[in-house]
Amino acid sequence: MKPPPVDYAAPAMVEEAVALLAEHDGDAKVLAGGQSLIPMLNFRLLEPSILVDITRIPELKGIRDDGEAMTVGATTRYVELRNSELVRARFPVLGAALPHVAHLAIRNRGTLGGSLSHADPAAELPMMALLLDAELRIAGARGARRIAAEAFFLGPLATDLADDEIVVSVRFPYPADGIGWGFAETARRHGDFALAAAAALIGVSGEHVVTEARIAVMGVDETPLRIAEAERLLIGRRLDSDALADAVRAVREAVTPDADLQASAEYRRHLVGVQVSRALAQAWERAGGDAR
Repeated sequence: MKPPPVDYAAPAMVEEAVALLAEHDGDAKVLAGGQSLIPMLNFRLLEPSILVDITRIPELKGIRDDGEAMTVGATTRYVELRNSELVRARFPVLGAALPHVAHLAIRNRGTLGGSLSHADPAAELPMMALLLDAELRIAGARGARRIAAEAFFLGPLATDLADDEIVVSVRFPYPADGIGWGFAETARRHGDFALAAAAALIGVSGEHVVTEARIAVMGVDETPLRIAEAERLLIGRRLDSDALADAVRAVREAVTPDADLQASAEYRRHLVGVQVSRALAQAWERAGGDAR
């Protein structure tokens, strides 16, 4: 199929981009990597009057280190994140997730801001944003604002962005030194959407107990989720079989997966528990839990 007729603009500044979005009052779409937008246009699921191409705006590009956090421009591509020394050094869990994003062609074109704005509940980057306590900087016709990732995702393909707003950058605070990480995902074939996935961060004290726990999952609810109850259950405990079982139980109780042609809801619920257990075990080992 072919996309509908549409006008095109390529602003050079954020202010120009949001002005165009405001001018067209909900009838414009932002073009970044285009890896989700273009197929939707081709299938006539969207018929905007204009595409606002933000890839030529310098402010939206690049990966920066401010000493306390990594800030990533919205049009930074997956491949740039994957190749970043800063990501390798400070966010290895993000580096582990990136090869699972679709296929090479998608990773060469897709962008961080595009993935977060599209808000697919089975996409890796939104889950990473939740796990890593990311904060999004947003620009709109009424000015700039910041929002935590946990408040940004509202539902399947739905976010807190207004029609005249774009994501400018995403700030990832650095985890504490010594934090262990884990990532686990299952898809029918590499590059397919995940049936379920989980990621975890764990901090361990000298007393052999968990001092910090973060658990995020995707593909099993309307948005990616942080499972606060499972995190709470691990604090102050060794990550033994009982602690793992309690965390897995809390995760399975927290999610509401859908059934589709790929998997039943019960299978997804079971699978996400398996993935959480694997991610937590990896994180515990990398944090030195078994060696303490």
